[in-house]
Amino acid sequence: MKPITISARILGELALPDFCPRCFWIKLRCENKVPFQIPMPGIFNSIDAYGKKLIHGFFDQNKALPPWYPDIGKVREYVSPHYLHWSKFTVDDPKTKITVRGTPDDVFRLSDGSHHIVDYKTAKATEKQDELFPMYEVQLNLYAYISPKVGFSPITGLSLIYMEPQTDLQSDGIDDLMSRQDFSLKFEATLVPVANRAGTLIPDLLQRARKICDSARPPSGRDGCKDCKLLEKLMAVAQGG
Repeated sequence: MKPITISARILGELALPDFCPRCFWIKLRCENKVPFQIPMPGIFNSIDAYGKKLIHGFFDQNKALPPWYPDIGKVREYVSPHYLHWSKFTVDDPKTKITVRGTPDDVFRLSDGSHHIVDYKTAKATEKQDELFPMYEVQLNLYAYISPKVGFSPITGLSLIYMEPQTDLQSDGIDDLMSRQDFSLKFEATLVPVANRAGTLIPDLLQRARKICDSARPPSGRDGCKDCKLLEKLMAVAQGG
């Protein structure tokens, strides 16, 4: 078997309701470098990083999470982001020869010595986000799968926390959001608990990923897959059709 590396997000695609084996095979073979992709605007990374700095800064000063933060138990400390970088937060699966890696947003060590993993999403908890929940669930479970192998054990909680922008304005509150130099956008944290099924979910998905990757030819696509149709059109155009 040829060793391959899969990120938490790519593995999570296997759980989406519109998952397409053909598209997955192509992306793996191309190392997820396919044409016409537009990079995600950097502002989202900036918001995520700023939010974590605020949370960690508050904890450093008060030895507690901010009062608006959802209850995840009695937190003793947060794990330094240095140890959560994908280059360190990685493990090789010997059965499938797949290296899995990712970067959890936060891992908190609780008072009883256990750990709670959190993934933040800068988005409103809408129906569209619900469609993506299976992918987020896999991401968190992969972090739970990797954690004991890199020194964070046991894992007693997984949480998806939506940082929801508060865009509904009240006329009597506008002055609180503005100064002569700038304006503010507030966020509200909404917690969605995620079941820890890392022991069964992740090995099954790794086996599926390996089976698809090892296929000599691309497997059949999902019926009605829009990306497959676009690919066929692209190939026809590229060949002068």
